[in-house]
Amino acid sequence: MKTILLFGAGKSATALIKYLLKKAPVMNWKLIVADANKELVCQKLGGHCMSEALVLDAKNEEERKLAIAKADLVISLLPPHLHILVAKDCLTHGKHLFTASYLDPEIESLQPEIQAKGLLFLYEMGLDPGIDHMSAMAIVDRIHKAGGTIKSFISHCGGLIAPQSDNNPWHYKISWNPANVVAAGKQGAIFKQHNTLHNLPYKEVFESERIVDIDQVGKLAWYPNRNSIPYISLYKMEQASTFIRTTLRHPDFISGWKKLIDLGLTQDQPVFSVPTHSPSKLVLQFLAATKQHEQYQKWLKEDSLFEKQILSLGLQSNSFKIEKPSYSPASLLQELLERNLGMNENDQDRVIMQHEFIYNLGKENYSLTSSLVLDGDNAVDTAMAKTVGLPLALAATFFLENKIQLVGLHRPLSYVFYSQILPALEKEGISFKEKESRIDEA
Repeated sequence: MKTILLFGAGKSATALIKYLLKKAPVMNWKLIVADANKELVCQKLGGHCMSEALVLDAKNEEERKLAIAKADLVISLLPPHLHILVAKDCLTHGKHLFTASYLDPEIESLQPEIQAKGLLFLYEMGLDPGIDHMSAMAIVDRIHKAGGTIKSFISHCGGLIAPQSDNNPWHYKISWNPANVVAAGKQGAIFKQHNTLHNLPYKEVFESERIVDIDQVGKLAWYPNRNSIPYISLYKMEQASTFIRTTLRHPDFISGWKKLIDLGLTQDQPVFSVPTHSPSKLVLQFLAATKQHEQYQKWLKEDSLFEKQILSLGLQSNSFKIEKPSYSPASLLQELLERNLGMNENDQDRVIMQHEFIYNLGKENYSLTSSLVLDGDNAVDTAMAKTVGLPLALAATFFLENKIQLVGLHRPLSYVFYSQILPALEKEGISFKEKESRIDEA
């Protein structure tokens, strides 16, 4: 019997756990889910006879190593900074590792050792990154095989709220890690547009004039996602004059979030000790420290949308006390996001992905759009959990069936991944619709 060890039972783990448990009797494997929250793990495993709940702090080296030593395959949904601990233990004990997180330089430095030990470390196997890689590369390889040349590529992706559950002025609810929502864009953004390299600082990432028309949905705003440049060669698009990976939000969200950034309310400094203050009093302390109080009051007076957004977040609330001993602006904002923009039990989230290609074939130029729109079922079985968890679950299944026979450090960019996982995702209701048309010039 094979053993799969999953680190993390949070929001993104739901569909992954359900799929692996559904397959367990057929595949004859055992699923061990390790998390510090025993109640959460037990709830998600539901007492399945081929599962085990393991109460574990991933930072506890001894417990972590013992758990990894017993596994055949390790899947990590831990916060990104903890992956290196798991990765090094997997190397020590000769275990394969899959995760949805971005591949970083520290992990890349382990590539020779991973290769030498005949292990597969699969990174970026989620939604974005993950499904975006596979769905894009399926089209890229198809165009190149036909003799085409890609001139422009823009890949949009966003986790939003479905229209039937949209009832706040941000047009947004938390369907994944709220810390990542607050931290979005802090690294700045780098992308290529019309043969010009753009390197944006944090304060320029969120600009409201970037609008895209999403098939089946309508107009949304986008902001550039991290550093797009390394993916140009990975996607085999060196000849493209435009290459941008983006994140989608409602235009009102972008407008309000840009103001929060300008006011310093997304920053990790300063940190204030808090006796028993209300959010409104703490916000005033932060604004005094950043000398933005006057601007804050001006926007509240002149921008009715921003005023509604501030009220909906609870930034002006005196009705409850915040209880932690100290706060930064970012930690206060995260707590208020979780409190006021959380999903209710029957809320439905929405995942949107759209790839936009312009390519040349022969003497003709073409525009091709490939779009995915998926709504979740409720606050637990979310579209985000499905699109992050199912690619990992399917990759694990195909790997343990010996249908993925690779070693080394990989992203899901090649035929071996997309040719198997995209059709399997389609059977789970995750599919793309394509539109293509001839255009006058690229």
